[in-house]
Amino acid sequence: MAHKAGYVNIIGRPNVGKSTLMNQLVGEKISIITSKAQTTRHRILGIVNGDDFQIVFSDTPGIIKDPAYKMHEVMNQFVNVALIDADLILFVVDITDKKVEEKTVERLKTTEIPVFVLINKIDLSTQEQVEQAVEQWRETLPNATVFPLSAQYNANVEFIFKQILEKLPECPPYFPKDELTDRSMRFFITEIIREKILLNYQQEIPYSVQVEVESYEETEKHIHIRSIIYVARDSQKAIIIGKGGSAIKKLGMQARTDIEEFTGKKIFLELFVKVDKDWRDNEAELKRFGYEA
Repeated sequence: MAHKAGYVNIIGRPNVGKSTLMNQLVGEKISIITSKAQTTRHRILGIVNGDDFQIVFSDTPGIIKDPAYKMHEVMNQFVNVALIDADLILFVVDITDKKVEEKTVERLKTTEIPVFVLINKIDLSTQEQVEQAVEQWRETLPNATVFPLSAQYNANVEFIFKQILEKLPECPPYFPKDELTDRSMRFFITEIIREKILLNYQQEIPYSVQVEVESYEETEKHIHIRSIIYVARDSQKAIIIGKGGSAIKKLGMQARTDIEEFTGKKIFLELFVKVDKDWRDNEAELKRFGYEA
C-alpha cells in the first residue's frame, strides 16, 4: 500500500475551538485550551503516524481582524503561511458565532487547496440549526466540504479524521515516525505556565504576558526549571506576584503539577517576574520569543 503524508492546517477566528480539535485529532494535549481569546500564539505542529500515513496537523493563532501590536501582525502571518503550504485546510467555525472573517472566506473561495469547513460546538444547537448552518456554509464556500462536529465531546471527529486521510497525497513521511511535534520541551513548559496565567488572571494580564524558560537542567529523575514571566507594566508584576507572593505560588504549584505529568519527572520550578514594557512591539524581542513566520 502506498504511503500518504501531508500538512493539514487548522485556521479560524479566536475561540472557535481549534486547539480542542487539534488535541482530539492528535490524541495528545499539544495546544493549550482556555475560554479566552488569543490562547494560541504560535504555529504548533502535531504529528500523527500510522503504518501507511503521516498527518502533520498545524494549529495556528486565531485570525485577528485589527492587530494592536507587532505580535498580532506576526500571529496573522502564521495564518497566511498556513493558507499557502497546506495539503488540506480545516476552516473551523463556531455555530454560535455569526461573525465571519470575510477576507479569509474570500481567500478560501479562490484557493486550489482542498478545504473542509468544520462547524464546531453543535452540542450547543438544535438539529435544525445545525442543518441550516451546513447549508449556509455550502452556499458560502461551494468548493469546500462541510462537516458539523463537537470537538469538546469528540463528536464526528473520528469520521472527519478518515476523510482527512482520503485527501492526503501519496508521499513519504516528513518527520521521523516517532516524533509527536516539532516543538521543544522548553516550548511546552512555557505554554503550560502561560495556560495557568490565562486561567488564574483576569482582564489584560494574560494578554500582556510572555513566558521564557531561562534555564533547564535535567537529570535521570528530576528537572530544574527557572522561568521568567515578562509583563508590560509594574502594576501587572504586582498582580502576578500577589499579596505576599500568594498568586505566583499558586501559579507555580499548578504549573509544576502539569509539567510533572507531561514529563514524567519530579519538577523543581522557579518563577520570576520582570517588566518589559514594549516586548509586543519590539522586533528583536519578538524574534527571541519565537514570533517569526
